[in-house]
Amino acid sequence: MEQIAHSKMINRLLFLLLALALPLQAQNGDGKDRSGEKQVDPIPADKIPPSPVLSGDDALKSFKLAPGFRIELVAAEPLIHEPVAMVFDGDGRMWVVEMNGYMPNADGIGEDKPVGKVVVLEDTDGDGKMDKRTVFADGLVMPRAISLVHGGALIAAPPNLWLFRDTDGDGKADDKIPVAKDYGNTNSPEHTANGLLWGLDNWIYSADHTIRFRAMPEDDFKREPTAFRGQWGISQDDFGRLIYNSNSDQFRMDLVPSHYLTRNPNYRTPAGLNVDPIHNQATYPVRMTPGVNRGYRPGTLRTNGTLAAFTAACAPLIYRGENFPSEFQGNAFVCEPSANLIKRNILTEKDGNITGSQAYTNAEFLASTDEWFRPVNLNNGPDGALYIVDMHHGVLQHRIFLTSYLRRQSEMRGLDKTVGLGRIYRVVYEKNDLPKNAKLPKELSELVKELSSSNGWRRDTAQRLLVEHDDVKVIPALREAALKGRNAQARLHALWTLEGMTGGLDETTLLQALRDQHEKVKAAAIRLSEPFLKTPAKDKFLPVLTHLVDEKSADVQLQLAFSLGDVQDPRADLCLQTIAARSLNNVYVRDALLTSLWKRELEFLETLVSQKEVWNEKVPGAESLFNGLAQCVFAEHKTNRIDRLFSLAVSAKEWQRQAILDGIVGKAAPKFKLVRFDAEPAGFVALKKNLDKKVVALVLKVEKMITWPGQPDYVAPPVIKPLSLDQQKRFENGRDLFATTCAACHQLTGLGMEGLAPPLADSQWVLGPENRLARIVLSGVKGPIEVNGKKFELEMPSLNTMDDEQLASILTYIRREWEHTADPIDPATLKKTRAETATRNEAWTSADLLKVK
Repeated sequence: MEQIAHSKMINRLLFLLLALALPLQAQNGDGKDRSGEKQVDPIPADKIPPSPVLSGDDALKSFKLAPGFRIELVAAEPLIHEPVAMVFDGDGRMWVVEMNGYMPNADGIGEDKPVGKVVVLEDTDGDGKMDKRTVFADGLVMPRAISLVHGGALIAAPPNLWLFRDTDGDGKADDKIPVAKDYGNTNSPEHTANGLLWGLDNWIYSADHTIRFRAMPEDDFKREPTAFRGQWGISQDDFGRLIYNSNSDQFRMDLVPSHYLTRNPNYRTPAGLNVDPIHNQATYPVRMTPGVNRGYRPGTLRTNGTLAAFTAACAPLIYRGENFPSEFQGNAFVCEPSANLIKRNILTEKDGNITGSQAYTNAEFLASTDEWFRPVNLNNGPDGALYIVDMHHGVLQHRIFLTSYLRRQSEMRGLDKTVGLGRIYRVVYEKNDLPKNAKLPKELSELVKELSSSNGWRRDTAQRLLVEHDDVKVIPALREAALKGRNAQARLHALWTLEGMTGGLDETTLLQALRDQHEKVKAAAIRLSEPFLKTPAKDKFLPVLTHLVDEKSADVQLQLAFSLGDVQDPRADLCLQTIAARSLNNVYVRDALLTSLWKRELEFLETLVSQKEVWNEKVPGAESLFNGLAQCVFAEHKTNRIDRLFSLAVSAKEWQRQAILDGIVGKAAPKFKLVRFDAEPAGFVALKKNLDKKVVALVLKVEKMITWPGQPDYVAPPVIKPLSLDQQKRFENGRDLFATTCAACHQLTGLGMEGLAPPLADSQWVLGPENRLARIVLSGVKGPIEVNGKKFELEMPSLNTMDDEQLASILTYIRREWEHTADPIDPATLKKTRAETATRNEAWTSADLLKVK
């Protein structure tokens, strides 16, 4: 007993000494803590369980799983080290990314060394465990993502994305083709591009990146902007909807294809992306978890020392295998490595909306008492099981964000002392046997049959391989599968496989697919008809599509609203009007209409107002549609059209008039551009004669948003210093660069997008000191940051892979577009700032930037 008491006294003394050492070694992640916030350990050191490194067999005993499941060890060190991502090939081999350079010590010293690898693991004796390791690619700095493409491996090691190939058959890559030099950045490993998911639509998507790629013939890759998605990990459901998350927000998804939502720059906040159906971030670890970065803050830990809510959520995955019971199909699983657990969520879809809830009350699908268990990725396997990538790394937080508190916690339990570990696990349902051979067939005709598999991995991989082979001989079988496949998934994958092949889609197949009984297949056929609507075949397709407008399916209505928007035909416009009247309660359909009507919003609104028998009474959703249409017209800043809008409001019904004015006023940004008229608009004069109190109040607000000579408090247009020839050339080049590099997030209008990026128009950061703006593009900026009176918690990555001339062009453009009058920026400013900040390896905070004059 005396020895135990003495041991406890020593532990308390060590704890006290560590606490006293805090001010001597402040960490990058302390942030405002340097200004006085106390990082007091909430749990005495002698109350925290130890964290020894366990063998693979002992680690298996640390897991608590949902009833009926077991966990198996598939690979462990020395076969695997620091794994962060993996994919299966058609032969059942694991291609694993090893990020060996990540936090080799608490200071991160050595993380820039080229020690990362991609290895191929094989099970040569069929016992279910990997026993052979082949190094496919090495000499990589912090690799983080992989996708099998074009007979090789697309590997990400930011800022580079390469296609590696083994051309001589020895298992090691000997050919490396550059795909992108701007795939993320090296500033922050926790916040840069990753994922590389081959989607149902044959595009390759990433988390934390705004470019999507498409593999083309002859090792070429097409690229185009896409929406920003999440932080670490990306997956898809059976219908190709993308799934992602961020560290404190466990689950987000896209309910609509993102490329449609940028078609109308006048409509700032269309719904359908970054949707949270679950709204619950609670976690329930089975061990005390003080080793989280802000564990000292009240509320981070429960009174029992466990993490109360997600802080390191990553790698969300929809289970699409065939081993688990049927009620697990379509469930969402999420990793929480800092709490050593995996969450299960149940998703339910109805009328185009998805709701969700955690599967268990005060419990998890899988949790471990081993603090070294760090699940950082999940995979559906070719055998139908769920695979877990366990990095098994003690110090999880990167040095950029590491607080003194967490460093102390890590050192206290020796989590910083051991590196080079790694585990891959398989979770299986005990009552269902795994297949003895899960390899995909080699024959293309057999791959077509795999599109009917109940295993999503097999369907996805078969589709990719068929697209890559691009063999015309298999097209007839695919067309038959698209129409007669034994389940909806088979027909859906067959259609998208045909889309990815040369000459695959044809009029006959699509016209028949538009009559499919399954709403998801029918919606996909509508979307895939879009290229034909731009050809003489339009006259074959439009009658079928106009007939579909009578269907009640939310999926069909949504896709019609998207696809008919680009068809310049009166028949299509009539369909959109019908959809508007019938689908007002569905926000996604309503916003799909708004994105389809760019530069036609006023005419559409005039038509609706004229249809008195249809729009006589105010019904749910009608006001929102009128709001959105009016917002778009006003955002165009074309005075003649805005005056028509005012006149329309005068002649409209009372509820319509108020909805139109609400749309102008209510959707305005905190800082808006004045619309300049040559004289007081006639429609506005008529509006002012309305004596209704609500209308009068709105008219007064509108008056502050417009100006004309002779108006009280008239604001004259600013005097703009003309650009020189060189500066004008930069402005024009900057416009093109902005469209391809920045507009996916900040939008062509400069107005940004909610939950994605702050506005640049009228931003104090854009129009402020040029040295401040140069620092932002060279090193990035992280929230919280206030823009135009609104706080954003987002992070903008560095653009330092672009040269000084390119960056100067972009900055000149954004300082002179959108009626900005700020001085242009010269490449010399970027060169000077780049030299001054050459050693900086983290994003700026707003507090740091405000010190720059």
